[in-house]
Amino acid sequence: MNQKLIALDLDGTTLNPEAKISLKTQETLTQLQSAGHIVSIVTGRPNRLSEPFYHQLGRTSLMVNFNGALMHIPGQNWSDEYQYTINKDVVFSLFQLKERFKIQMIAAEGKTMFLADQAYSNTFSFFPATLKSDEILTRKSLQQDPAAVTVFVEREDQAALRAEILRQFPQVSVNTWGGPASVLEIVHHGIQKATGLERLANHYQIDQADIIAFGDESNDLDMLAYAGTGVAMQNAIAPVKAIADDITPLTNAQDGVANYLRQYFKMD
Repeated sequence: MNQKLIALDLDGTTLNPEAKISLKTQETLTQLQSAGHIVSIVTGRPNRLSEPFYHQLGRTSLMVNFNGALMHIPGQNWSDEYQYTINKDVVFSLFQLKERFKIQMIAAEGKTMFLADQAYSNTFSFFPATLKSDEILTRKSLQQDPAAVTVFVEREDQAALRAEILRQFPQVSVNTWGGPASVLEIVHHGIQKATGLERLANHYQIDQADIIAFGDESNDLDMLAYAGTGVAMQNAIAPVKAIADDITPLTNAQDGVANYLRQYFKMD
């Protein structure tokens, strides 16, 4: 069998509902890496929230964060690392729009940066409930262009705020998160997970036909479409299942990725 590039979304895919990697998934991915296949994380998460999983899996491959805006090797200085950023003026404009659009929190992030204008208590742990003094987002503290800006906004204002951001800054893309939270994510125009996946494949000299990608949400659509085999999770949203080449029989709560790979590579 040809060497494969296995691209893994994290939340709702590789991670179970408790946001953990099961032992079966860990062992399966380790065996595939040992057999010569390449296993890479391609996630919307910032690197600060995905590197623990990278190290848990014992990865040495490249990792893609911020839905394609950053590709790097955690803990190393890699000459071909890239990070697409957006102008920090986008953040300053959002400050002016807070009252008009009922914005609850703004966070600006990059590989080595995390800043938020206020703490935000929520049911998931993507953002801290309390901020350190050097994590507070202000005009003065934001000294570099971020890779991604995350905006929590009232659901009723989400579409109007997205339209206003695109009107002022046509050079960005504005995506929405899946799930119950009303969140907009702003990144460099045209950047998506497929951007990182293509760069991964080129780096490892893997043909597009030999890419297997797993995902469950709207930010995975382009990645699954680009891969030779795009696999939707059983728990994926309907549009992802509609474009996928295959669907896992089991959900992320049932080790869907591990079971699919073990059958595909005839490991059992």
